[in-house]
Amino acid sequence: MSAPERIPPRSVTPAELLTRGELTVRGRIREASNAALYCTVAYEGGEAACIYKPVAGERPLWDFPDGTLARREVAAYEVGEATGWTLVPPTVLRDGPYGEGMCQLWVEAVPEAELLALVDAEEPGPGWKAVGFADVGEGRTALLVHADDERLRRLAVLDAVINNADRKGGHLLPAGDGCLYGIDHGVTFHAEDKLRTLLWGWAGEPLTPDAVTALGALQEQLKDGAALATRLAGLITPGEIDATRARVDALLASGTHPEPGGQWPAIPWPPV
Repeated sequence: MSAPERIPPRSVTPAELLTRGELTVRGRIREASNAALYCTVAYEGGEAACIYKPVAGERPLWDFPDGTLARREVAAYEVGEATGWTLVPPTVLRDGPYGEGMCQLWVEAVPEAELLALVDAEEPGPGWKAVGFADVGEGRTALLVHADDERLRRLAVLDAVINNADRKGGHLLPAGDGCLYGIDHGVTFHAEDKLRTLLWGWAGEPLTPDAVTALGALQEQLKDGAALATRLAGLITPGEIDATRARVDALLASGTHPEPGGQWPAIPWPPV
């Protein structure tokens, strides 16, 4: 009699792990402006590190409704995935030890060439894009630049779509898989223009064909009744979904990266 065939263990997806896994708090990230807890999550033999941000730990903001930041983080992941680009770590909404919150796969940043710099020059050097001049003290200014990196450029497009009000250098995580992940998307999707980012280096330049294709796919997925639009309806308001559609339409109509509007501080400071 032959031995029974051994069935290999099923591979657990990041979404399953984050959604169904047992969440154990290991510590608190004290630098975060809202409660951010470093955790592990385990499910059916799979285990990973993650970050859990409970709604109960969100500080009130004057321009965003209370208790909505976790949902906005999940919405940013959903929209990022819909572009076909890998831009935001897997992120879900779930219950945890301190109530409902956002749970995101932890990304361990790896050393990489600089993405941002302050340089004593009037123009950016080869491989860099200028953001603007910054006061560095004692009456001196320096030119803030970012790398002319396709991964950053994709994040700049995503930020324009989700209306990111706080894209800082510390929110950019280069990972061992070669991807560059953006994190901390709680202040996004406002219906009013609030784009505030360090990634202005391509402002006014034509979108790449890759970006036009991604935005076209996103435009289809944001239509009423489409799966993405249905998921977003549980995360942000109808008015915010309409505003997201309008931003995608405007990007495709102009064919260019947006420029600062002048009604809102365009660059977060400090840049990290």
